[in-house]
Amino acid sequence: MARAVVDAEVDHGYAQLLGDPDRPQGWTLLLDGTAQSHVDLDDPTHLEFEYVRRLGHVVDLMAPQAVPQRVLHLGGGAWTLARYVATTRPRSTQQVIEVDAALVDLVSSRLPADGLGIDVVVGDARAMLTRAVPGSVDLLVLDVFAGARTPAHLTSTQFLESAAAALAPDGVYAANVADGGDLRFARSQVAAAVARFTDVAVLASPDVLHGRRFGNLVLIGSAAELPVDGLVRRAAGDPFPATVLAGDDVRRFAADACPPSDRAATPSPLPPPGFFGRPPA
Repeated sequence: MARAVVDAEVDHGYAQLLGDPDRPQGWTLLLDGTAQSHVDLDDPTHLEFEYVRRLGHVVDLMAPQAVPQRVLHLGGGAWTLARYVATTRPRSTQQVIEVDAALVDLVSSRLPADGLGIDVVVGDARAMLTRAVPGSVDLLVLDVFAGARTPAHLTSTQFLESAAAALAPDGVYAANVADGGDLRFARSQVAAAVARFTDVAVLASPDVLHGRRFGNLVLIGSAAELPVDGLVRRAAGDPFPATVLAGDDVRRFAADACPPSDRAATPSPLPPPGFFGRPPA
């Protein structure tokens, strides 16, 4: 059984680090009781959570494995995806933006990523995004949660415009979108992406897409063509199989949704009690 090894008050909540009973150097970071990250210090390529595995598929299909990437991570957690990129694509330029300075201190001391070239900056994701050089990012990942919700100022069309401006011409925007039930919030996020990007895709468990459980949808968008066929193959062969919506399917998914402006934007919905960011056993 997993055991709590660290309990700490951080700037924006209460953090716990739980040891993974199946991996000697595996750890799960929880904030206010919700799992935010899982890392294996012995094997940074191990991706435990289903949505992070799908983000890993996006990384793997963007460019050949040996090609370094310029990646901006909005939201830090335990820097799981940044560790994966650094390990699979050495010499990549990566910056992680995390608003919680105490959380950064906790992760850097207990789950160090020394020598991986990950630059961690404390600040608000949207404010820091405005400082990005236009066209300087190959992959921009949005994975920000205040407690268990993505803040409203990171869910609007104006935020998405700033994200798109930072991307290279063939750069990819990838967002972790948490929702359930009628998926009203997720549909609004997809509608905003469809209005801004030439190509958009969504990866999610069929149970989530059909409203049978709360979960994580991975939304990706680009001005260039996305590797949809590769995503379909990888999602089908993953231990947590996913459906990939693209083309007309994405447009139908978002057909009745309105892209939210700053004035109308809302945070993502709260997960149900006991939700820990991974599929049920």
